[in-house]
Amino acid sequence: MTVDKAKTKKILIVDDEPNIVLALKYLLQDEGYQTREAYDGQSGFSIALEWKPDLAMLDIMMPEIDGLEVARRIRNQTDLNNVQILFLTAKGTSADRIEGYQAGAELYIVKPFDNNHILEKVAELLDVENSFT
Repeated sequence: MTVDKAKTKKILIVDDEPNIVLALKYLLQDEGYQTREAYDGQSGFSIALEWKPDLAMLDIMMPEIDGLEVARRIRNQTDLNNVQILFLTAKGTSADRIEGYQAGAELYIVKPFDNNHILEKVAELLDVENSFT
């Protein structure tokens, strides 16, 4: 990845599992991305409104409001139209995936995930080059 381009890209990580948030934060920051984190849907949506990320990585099952509702709320905000949404969740049935895409996701990945796969897909969504390819 071109580090200069990555430094301009902001990724919001929203998951109620602290270990997953921390792992994703370090993985993405090592690639040069700016990150902010939230541990529930309501906080995640509030940060999205204020910070205007380029990408929101959302878990589905979370306290307050779930990731599906966060995605719907992001999609209903005119000033958040350009936010890419990636669901990263344990919910892996076909019905779950359909519901995720209907809520506004560009991509739906089921946990557990491979770090290189995540970095590749994030780079594709944000149109930046990978450093590991």
